[in-house]
Amino acid sequence: MLVRLLAFFAAGVLSAAEPFTIYVGELGPSSAVLAWGRQEGAGNRIGRGARSYGPATVRIGQRVVETSKAWARVEGLEPDTEYAWSVQVAGQPAGSGRLRTWAASATRLSFLVLGDYGDSGKAQYDLARVMTDLVIKRASGPDPIRFVLTTGDNIYGKGFSIFRTATGSDDSDWWPRFFVPYAGILQRIPFYPTLGNHDGNESDHHADLPAYLDNFFFPGGEPRRYYRFRYAGLADFVALDSTSNTETGSTRPAFLPDGPQTAWLREQLPRATAPWRVAYFHHSIFNAGPAHDEENNELRFKHWLQLFSDNGVQVTFQGHEHNFQASRVNARSYGIRHFVTGSGGALRDGDVRARMDAANVQAWAPQNHFLLVEIRDAKVFVTPIGVSPIVPVNSAGHPQQSVFTIP
Repeated sequence: MLVRLLAFFAAGVLSAAEPFTIYVGELGPSSAVLAWGRQEGAGNRIGRGARSYGPATVRIGQRVVETSKAWARVEGLEPDTEYAWSVQVAGQPAGSGRLRTWAASATRLSFLVLGDYGDSGKAQYDLARVMTDLVIKRASGPDPIRFVLTTGDNIYGKGFSIFRTATGSDDSDWWPRFFVPYAGILQRIPFYPTLGNHDGNESDHHADLPAYLDNFFFPGGEPRRYYRFRYAGLADFVALDSTSNTETGSTRPAFLPDGPQTAWLREQLPRATAPWRVAYFHHSIFNAGPAHDEENNELRFKHWLQLFSDNGVQVTFQGHEHNFQASRVNARSYGIRHFVTGSGGALRDGDVRARMDAANVQAWAPQNHFLLVEIRDAKVFVTPIGVSPIVPVNSAGHPQQSVFTIP
């Protein structure tokens, strides 16, 4: 009995000493959102609706916010300024780090794009370390990485069909697939996601959409399946839901030509008047495979392509296929460069060269990667980066450029 009591007491001490995970949920030129939580425990443990861990004090520079929630927004910060931050919970230090506010106006912007990543495998962790090193290396320089966009499939489950577990519906699913591998990034910059077919209603278990909407903090402060934001007057971003997720009271996907998301897009795109306009979502429009090349997304999302063209969108990012692909820029692509970046975790390396021309795909690389996107005044440079150098090839197998320039 004494041994059992000692074991119980020791377990209680360990649980009480479990460190907090703290992450940057949102950034702007004058504000930042920090959120915190713990892996162990009952109920909602991290995110906008997380249970309280007690009174907290959040300090960013000289700004201090007191809250009883598990997150806080700090206002009154200076644009493009690096700040030290710290969080105390229940009178005890919970964590500290550094962040940098966005510029109020800019002619340069760097960000990352990552897709199909949350499987907790070795490839995800190896690539996450490369991402982290890049973010930290550039954090205090003249051109820091400002945020990460995701092209969906943020959390993968384990198993098959009705036996699938760890789908993302519980916060404990998120630690090994998101909060642990990207901890060094999340302490500095936010992730702005989109939904994939393994997220939300389209996944094998439909209970993970609330966790997705709760754990990410979206631009504008409200959880959204699709949304728009602007960086420093330089670039407008439209994040879309290309899955079969449905609106409340509807059984029809919102992406359809007469769906509510498309109506929203028709209203929002004309408001995107920055020099650069970017759209990102999950299902790849120009896709040579090897697994999803017959989905005919080019026809499925033709109405979106027309809207992009009519409103000056120059580049789009998608995932779904687990490799790198870059479309041709021609009449079929509506004059837009489309990228597939879907191997942030699992890799699908079947040879697709025989299908590239028919799919309007210029370059392909079967390698785990993320994208570094750099806007420089009147040009955009897109570079796929991996643990080893990425070598895109054309349909004949000849090496292509490793940096794609737009226009």
